[in-house]
Amino acid sequence: MKLILVLLAWLPLVAMARPDVDQKLGSTLADTGSVYYQFEHFELDSADGQRHYRVRLAVPTRAAPDEGYPVIYLLDGNAVLAALQEEWLAELDQRGPPLLVLIGPASDLRLDVDARVYDYTPSPHPGQPLLEDNERRRPAGGALAFLELIETRIKPQVEARRPVDRQRQTLWGHSYGGAFVLNTLFTRPQAFQRYVAASPSLWWKFGLLMQIEQTMPADVSARLLIMRGRDEARARTATTPPTEASRAMAATPDDAAQQMAVRLAQRPGLTVDYRELTGLGHGPMLAASILPALLMAAEPDP
Repeated sequence: MKLILVLLAWLPLVAMARPDVDQKLGSTLADTGSVYYQFEHFELDSADGQRHYRVRLAVPTRAAPDEGYPVIYLLDGNAVLAALQEEWLAELDQRGPPLLVLIGPASDLRLDVDARVYDYTPSPHPGQPLLEDNERRRPAGGALAFLELIETRIKPQVEARRPVDRQRQTLWGHSYGGAFVLNTLFTRPQAFQRYVAASPSLWWKFGLLMQIEQTMPADVSARLLIMRGRDEARARTATTPPTEASRAMAATPDDAAQQMAVRLAQRPGLTVDYRELTGLGHGPMLAASILPALLMAAEPDP
């Protein structure tokens, strides 16, 4: 009986740790309005027509500076919009607010799991078919194509709508999105000047990102912020039988993100910051990492 009571007590926590793939977006600041930002959007499809995106622009009510707004591109745009708070926007308004570009699914879902698995994950052989793992078998490895979508179709539309400072562009992502951020830094570092990787999935394909890291050009000049929840360490649970993902997680050191930050900080052109947030696990890090990313995007160049 005691064991049953303990298990029942843990059920809500387990439920909170797992993303609700059917969770709807609900009412957001885009609906209720903001004193400091106005919202607009456009939609587009992936090159193969399989994924559909709604790109929301949160535009400061303050006039753009002469060089244009600093801009931050945020993945999982619907989830970001759901977490966005008016107090955050008020703080940005006092600092020289950036333009926010939220890239999410063209639906009322908070997350489109299938699309983000494909779009955010790198592949050891870009362009070749890849599966997330042997159990879920979702198509994966489309990070290169998604970056092309951002660079050649999303950025031009954003810049046609609002003046943007191309020397102050930030990219943020969480989990698989954090892996996308790092893969972009390693493979096309000139795409952005500031990168924020929250709880990046460094275990993906048994440490593929660590291999890609070694190919990064030597002359990269950028700022990088890596964040992780302190409760993510050893929060992984074994599965029976073990899955490909659980084996990859078990093979990745708990401090892999911190180790990566230390390595990257040794590169002359990179400014690297690593932060652990106390009391937070993997899921809550999505919302918790947004404000630090927004503040970083608003910072003037040194």
